[in-house]
Amino acid sequence: MDSADTTSILLLILIALAALLYSSVGHGGASGYLAAMALLGVAPAVMKPAALVLNIFVAGWVAWRLYRAGYFNAHLFWPFALGSIPLAFVGGLLILPGNFYRYVVGAALVLAAMRLLVEARDQSARSVPPPMLAVAVGAVLGFVSGLTGVGGGIFLSPLLLFLRWADMRHTAALSAIFILLNSLAGLAGHLAAGADVPAGLPWMVLAALAGGTVGAELAVRRLAPVRLRQLLGVVLIVAAAKMFLAA
Repeated sequence: MDSADTTSILLLILIALAALLYSSVGHGGASGYLAAMALLGVAPAVMKPAALVLNIFVAGWVAWRLYRAGYFNAHLFWPFALGSIPLAFVGGLLILPGNFYRYVVGAALVLAAMRLLVEARDQSARSVPPPMLAVAVGAVLGFVSGLTGVGGGIFLSPLLLFLRWADMRHTAALSAIFILLNSLAGLAGHLAAGADVPAGLPWMVLAALAGGTVGAELAVRRLAPVRLRQLLGVVLIVAAAKMFLAA
């Protein structure tokens, strides 16, 4: 087995692990996939479409499981979606130069790491956001999602929890569907810009679904251990550093 085969297998293992952990808290795992690809030297042109496609499959499965379990709040969700979907498409249309993309993704990984390193406490919801505020927040996160391949849920969920707009499992359900729709819109924009999806993607999808299936069951039954989330946060910091240094 040559070094290229070893790298490919390691990438699939890391994708499966990222999918398992992220899906257990209602996320598609894009920042984890981007971190794995950054650590293993995958080209920026591959990273964005790969992360968006993997997000679609994993977040879609998680969203279905949490929706079936009764955790989806449509009234809270739709204002965020109305702002995010068009802007995710616009972000997907933009193909950033390699070095600039590395800086943007590095910054997104740092923010995602902060989300994972800070322990969130599960509290009951006490209010709902004003609709126009939710639309504006969704628009910003949608644009970032389409631009980088990060689904946006890693940024939306701490906001929902901090402001007590939802408890943890309702946040997980909302984030999963938010990520799914943003990733679909971002990928549509990416393809509309004339770009394509990378070869070898089916193997990545299978690895992500394997991890995401296990993680989705955890999301319904119990949340991921805090220490595992914090360990992933450290990995994201390392991957972000590599992205900055490679730029």
